[in-house]
Amino acid sequence: MTAAQIAVVVLTVLLNATDGFDVLSIAFASPGIAKEWGIAQTGLGIVLSMELIGMAVGSILLGGVADKIGRRPALLTCLVVMGSGMLGTTTAGSPVQLSIWRIFTGIGIGGMLSGTNAVAAEFSSKRWRSFCISTMVIGYPLGGTFGGMFASRLLATHNWRSVFFFGAALAGVLLPLTYLVVPESVHWLTRKQPANALERVNAALRKLGHAVVAALPEVHESDRKKSVADIFSRGLIAITLLVTAAYFLHIFTFYFIIKWTPKIVADMGFAASSAGQVLTWANVGGALGGAIFGLVAGRVGLRPLTIGILILASAAVAIFGRTPANLNDMAILAAIAGFFAFAGVSGLYSLAAHVFPTHVRATGTGFVIGVGRGGAVISPIVAGMLFDSGSVLRTVGAIMASGSLLAAFVLLFLKLSTDTSVESIGRQHGIDASMAKGPDPRRAADALTGS
Repeated sequence: MTAAQIAVVVLTVLLNATDGFDVLSIAFASPGIAKEWGIAQTGLGIVLSMELIGMAVGSILLGGVADKIGRRPALLTCLVVMGSGMLGTTTAGSPVQLSIWRIFTGIGIGGMLSGTNAVAAEFSSKRWRSFCISTMVIGYPLGGTFGGMFASRLLATHNWRSVFFFGAALAGVLLPLTYLVVPESVHWLTRKQPANALERVNAALRKLGHAVVAALPEVHESDRKKSVADIFSRGLIAITLLVTAAYFLHIFTFYFIIKWTPKIVADMGFAASSAGQVLTWANVGGALGGAIFGLVAGRVGLRPLTIGILILASAAVAIFGRTPANLNDMAILAAIAGFFAFAGVSGLYSLAAHVFPTHVRATGTGFVIGVGRGGAVISPIVAGMLFDSGSVLRTVGAIMASGSLLAAFVLLFLKLSTDTSVESIGRQHGIDASMAKGPDPRRAADALTGS
């Protein structure tokens, strides 16, 4: 991998970090929001879920857009939507207005999640693809970790709106960086072959530090007729449904930790800043979990590793539900739960990137994330209803932990044989410099794009 390819992957980490902070910002701000408007637990759970509805819509719609118009313009559009939504949130004067702005922000976040997964897969080499995808995924907890540290300081001296001003500023900084650093995907250009495709492919190759090619591989008529609807074709529908179901169930558990940790800590009598710090430790554990998953995934089978991680995530969340009213103990248990929960997300993202071919990679990932976000939407609401019904924390924790366990069960039916691997479904080879410099330009382009 060239330095330019590494820079693109690093940028996907930063983009995902902004996503992570944007999603968690409402959790950091939740104690202040509840206090200002006197929202009950169930009502707060609904507010906490609003951007997740937007994320579901954005993942499905904008994921398809990334496959139609290209990865680069889709990422730039999502950044504009995210920044505008975070800024608009600061103007909210009621829970309804806040919910509308969070839905709008969520649309940008959802599209960004599906786009960055495709970019991380297509700008990395075959050897480093799993690691790059996992590294991209840990940008989410890193955004929550460092953003949470800063948010805790902001909340100590400012009101909850300051958190969203900070999120808007992050999006504003990353917009020009993305414009300058990320060229269009060579995979996408060669598969779609829009106007001036050869010139655009060579421009991207030069920017990435690779030799140019004299011609593009021929795209057969049957390939040209393929569409984003192919995720429901006979060869992919089973994979689409299984990965989506697993993601839905695990995210149900995952978002209990992400959304309710600050409120749980605050309800135990601790300050809002302390509540944010406990959530920060969950993200520290998540960053470590995602990184270690990326390193181990290349040596252990992706499916069995993910299944094992999901089982451990379920156990860790259930144990967190039994946490005592002690900040140190809560931080440790939150970090452990975050470790396995985020590692499980890394595994599911890696599975999505491996099983969907280039022409539906963003669409497939977007569908998995979008429909799967249903679990994220109902998770805070279900937890809020359980709390309002009088259930104690240990009971709520056990119920909410069941999602990851069921996700592990679903993945038992997912087959990753050579017939459904990256080589056979779309030939998703990464950019290979040795092939790029070979004597046959068509063969070189094939290697570069995975055609």
